[in-house]
Amino acid sequence: MIKVLLLLLNGAKIGKLLLTSGTMLLSVFAYAWFFGWRYAVGFVLLIFVHEMGHYIAARRRGLDVGAPTFIPFVGAWIQLKQLPHDAETEAYIGIAGPLTGTAGALVCYYAGRNFDSTLLLALSYSGFFLNLFNLIPLSPFDGGRVTQVISPKLWLVGVPILIALFFDRPSPLLILVAILAAPQVWKVLRGKETEAERAYHITKLETRINYGLLYLGLTIFLAVMTYDLQQELPRGF
Repeated sequence: MIKVLLLLLNGAKIGKLLLTSGTMLLSVFAYAWFFGWRYAVGFVLLIFVHEMGHYIAARRRGLDVGAPTFIPFVGAWIQLKQLPHDAETEAYIGIAGPLTGTAGALVCYYAGRNFDSTLLLALSYSGFFLNLFNLIPLSPFDGGRVTQVISPKLWLVGVPILIALFFDRPSPLLILVAILAAPQVWKVLRGKETEAERAYHITKLETRINYGLLYLGLTIFLAVMTYDLQQELPRGF
């Protein structure tokens, strides 16, 4: 019986590995069709680094979490099999992705500078933009997970940002995000929380300030890096 359980456990682990690697390869092929295989490999790896930030943070907080799953032109996600017990834990997991993703983009940036590689600089731009996009203060973005520890009312700031992005670059993905975010935004507009929701958001002032400063600093840094590289890189790249 023990041997059977061990085989099933190993089979589950192999299944997770195959799901992650398989969906990664699918994403590489999809992106390579439009942008070339070298860029596709680098971009998917940057997404992987971002998602592993969430994965490691969740495991450090003792939560059961699934391996990253990729969907071409949508991104990737990790499945939290156990939900966070409080807003601070959710913010901790939420900010970890953009932090590790930014670190990955910085590696590409400095490597691009060192080797005078336009490809690596383009990848760093994509990494910075991807993580900046994810910091929009609106659930289900990472930014929504972080800002809710300060105050869920900050999600209202994300609404006009999302609308402006849609008019600038219309995308079905943004419509999907709007649909997912609508119930949370409506709840904030109504200004009513259940006892459980109030308890979930109880956080020390010092903790809220620390997350606020980290979020603001990371957002400004990513915005500056994204803008500078956008001005520098060739338009047709």
